[in-house]
Amino acid sequence: MFLCVGPGRRGSGSELCYTKMSSMLTNAIRNLPASSAWAARVFARSLSCSSQLQAAAVQPKTKKTLAKSGVKNIVVVEGVRIPFLQSGTTYADLMPHDLARAALQGLLNRTSVPRDVVDYIVYGTVIQEVKTSNVAREAALGAGFSDKTPAHTVTMACISSNQAMTTGVGLIAAGQCDVVVAGGVELMSDVPIRHSRKMRKTMLTLNRAKTLGQKLALISKIRPDYFAPELPAVAEFSTSETMGHSADRLAAAFAISRQEQDEYALRSHTLAKKAQDDGLLLDVVPFKVPGKETVTKDNGVRPSSMEQMRKLKPAFVKPYGTVTAANSSFLTDGASAVLLMSEEKALAMGYKPKAYLRDFVYVSQDPKDQLLLGPTYATPKVLEKAGLSLADIDVFEFHEAFAGQILANLKAMDSDWFAQNYMGRKSKVGAPPLGKFNNWGGSLSLGHPFGATGCRLVITAAHRLKKEGGQYGLVAACAAGGQGHAMIVELYPQ
Repeated sequence: MFLCVGPGRRGSGSELCYTKMSSMLTNAIRNLPASSAWAARVFARSLSCSSQLQAAAVQPKTKKTLAKSGVKNIVVVEGVRIPFLQSGTTYADLMPHDLARAALQGLLNRTSVPRDVVDYIVYGTVIQEVKTSNVAREAALGAGFSDKTPAHTVTMACISSNQAMTTGVGLIAAGQCDVVVAGGVELMSDVPIRHSRKMRKTMLTLNRAKTLGQKLALISKIRPDYFAPELPAVAEFSTSETMGHSADRLAAAFAISRQEQDEYALRSHTLAKKAQDDGLLLDVVPFKVPGKETVTKDNGVRPSSMEQMRKLKPAFVKPYGTVTAANSSFLTDGASAVLLMSEEKALAMGYKPKAYLRDFVYVSQDPKDQLLLGPTYATPKVLEKAGLSLADIDVFEFHEAFAGQILANLKAMDSDWFAQNYMGRKSKVGAPPLGKFNNWGGSLSLGHPFGATGCRLVITAAHRLKKEGGQYGLVAACAAGGQGHAMIVELYPQ
């Protein structure tokens, strides 16, 4: 998601008609599983599979490693996050760098890595606090890192921390660094709300006025509408369409029913609650909020019932839309951090890495009709780059912006027609089996701090690989602007 203000340049967010994509998909959709019975079957199957996976970790089956001759092996030594909380709750009085600092301190406490060993720090964020625009630097200083350690901040909507991690991978691969800390942060409890453009212009001009007469003349021009604030909106700048509205159109184009979306959302919350209760979310570190209690777990995990979810009204396309508050990710505050090293450096320092970070790709599509289809485009590309097939992947961790977005991607990935007509491919890549998919919950239930989710996906994939006896994980996410990302994570030999 991406918050922005100002007029759009193309299209209209209020259009209710289906676009060329939805009209072209009509015939193809009939051949894809669209009934609620299908959703119920995969829901039951995934829960059954998940319960079987709670047994002790088993050794992964032997497969080829993805190490490449002449290319450094880059590893994730550790990854943590503070609990993800619904915006407006316990973190409401803090600033973004406070959350990022807490995640960095949690990483330091867990790894005992000397602060002066870290060569570089990269953080991702989406809604920048103007006082700390380079939040990576401010958080690093607050966490006690050396003032000689460079730090910068990146932004790429919901894949900002993915970009932070791959930036770190690039620095290590190029031989510029041996140790990089990457992470992400978002504080939706306090987003910037600006004066109107007219008021900003008047105030800046007033600041340059020399005489009292000039100042009074400017003040006399102020009108009541100058005081109307510019409120941020989760909308595309290029199309003026909200992401929720786009998700509703996408679900309709792929014939995803309201019931299927609610069933998938219930699956996410149910699996997250089980993972939480079973102590599987090992990346979460407690955070003592100044002046408040110590937060120890995510507070958005709330399994409901289909009956309760049916009562909610459409949130975006009214009154006939299918996207609701229950089957959408919620506004979230949180931060994450991972410790990346060259394998040689990690072993020299006595660490046992969790996983290798292998091939990754970034993709982009039309933000009007394919805003949320990043995983569909990125998955086959990263598999080909790594020389793998979908069947080789043991663990899938996809970002859940909306239940309809996930189900639409699964259908698109399982459609030869879509692959041939939209992706220029001869055949489909195939849909990930739900028995391997987001088995510990996802963004719908755990929360989605825009800039921090990517690190959660990677470290969860690493933990699941160890727990479930797999070797390869595939992380994927969509992002505002019609962009997307995918990465292969390989379990470090046990």
